[in-house]
Amino acid sequence: MSADTKSYFIAGTPFDAPPLAPGLYVVATPIGNLRDITIRALETLAGCELVLCEDTRTSAKLLDHYGIRVRRQAFHEHNERGRAEEIASRIASGAAIALISDAGTPLLSDPGFPLIRTLAEQNLPIFPVPGASALLSALVVAGLPTDAFAFHGFLPPKAGARANALKKLVDSRETLVF
Repeated sequence: MSADTKSYFIAGTPFDAPPLAPGLYVVATPIGNLRDITIRALETLAGCELVLCEDTRTSAKLLDHYGIRVRRQAFHEHNERGRAEEIASRIASGAAIALISDAGTPLLSDPGFPLIRTLAEQNLPIFPVPGASALLSALVVAGLPTDAFAFHGFLPPKAGARANALKKLVDSRETLVF
């Protein structure tokens, strides 16, 4: 393994990350246990040139745990709209960039939608790297039917708006997840 090889470590054993095609890699991260990450996610995070993090301090715990040395930038609800074009330009120029949230799958009640929309409009490559999902983890142990369900994200914080949102869903037949 040369000094410029992109790598990651599992239980102290080094692994080389394969080269990545240019594009945005939407990478699911562990929900609470750092071992709940896929090998493909580790390869992707180690192999990209930049990781967009919801919170760089939180992401550092995961990346440092696996010895992944990669440039990190904050990418959150307060800056995502202004950064989408810049990131799209980098991808169009050949960059492989990863997007991660603090826990679970990006875009599910987390930042990323404006970036995905911008990339899709420009026909730039977007690759999902599946893994941990709080939504599915909760659903499969809830004891509710899983054959049809709808995810509604967070309910409004104000009581009146929350009551109105729930009234619209009262006749739903599928399992509702919030």
